[in-house]
Amino acid sequence: MKLKDTIIILAIVSFMSLFSNVLGTKATIVDSIPGLLILAVIALVGMLMSKYLPGGIPAAAYVVTIGCILTIPGVPGSDVINAYVKNVGFVALCTPILAYAGVSIGKDLDAFAKTGWRICVLAIVVFVGTYIGSAIIAQAILKSLGQI
Repeated sequence: MKLKDTIIILAIVSFMSLFSNVLGTKATIVDSIPGLLILAVIALVGMLMSKYLPGGIPAAAYVVTIGCILTIPGVPGSDVINAYVKNVGFVALCTPILAYAGVSIGKDLDAFAKTGWRICVLAIVVFVGTYIGSAIIAQAILKSLGQI
């Protein structure tokens, strides 16, 4: 993917996230823009590192690593970054990204259909396993804290 295409897609997702954030949280547009810009720059840097650095490390790994490093207390600028990014809701970011993923799958529906029924069974097993695992962890933690 070309850099220009990456920036355009990142801008579209950021723009959709802005409105999703304003509608889904109590943050205003003015409060949301700096945090979204910071997140977009971190994502762009991570994608560029993945493309140009050797090793074949996925962009998501670079993005998470950069984000974690920049927000560690004591790192210069982390207080500013944390203050701006806290105005961006997680669900506001997920909504446009999942919509974009859905559109991507939709355009390759033939390839998706060729995977057959096994992919549906696998998805159900993963969903059920994740739900049961989360329930077991929540039960154990709440029980140890005396909440239930």
